[in-house]
Amino acid sequence: MAVAQLTLEIRIEHAQSLKDRRQVVRSMKDQLRQGFNVSVAEMDEAVTWQSATIGVVAVSRSRDYLHGLVEEVERAARRILNDHGAEVADSFWEYVES
Repeated sequence: MAVAQLTLEIRIEHAQSLKDRRQVVRSMKDQLRQGFNVSVAEMDEAVTWQSATIGVVAVSRSRDYLHGLVEEVERAARRILNDHGAEVADSFWEYVES
């Protein structure tokens, strides 16, 4: 069984308040959960309004499937954030197999 973890560092330049930040982060989390059946969580505390770290995790028997899924999730996250005037500043993924 393989586990894939995708970490997204997000920049929300237009955010003027915690409410603006929450709106972007919540929308992205909800859309990724709904569209890809993955687990999504905010990994940092809401200390700054203009940035966030999001973790996405998926489990499968196939590492190839996970690789494709992670790429699709990352593309979707970039598209969603772009629609909200935000961007992915950095992203990386890793696999764990047991």
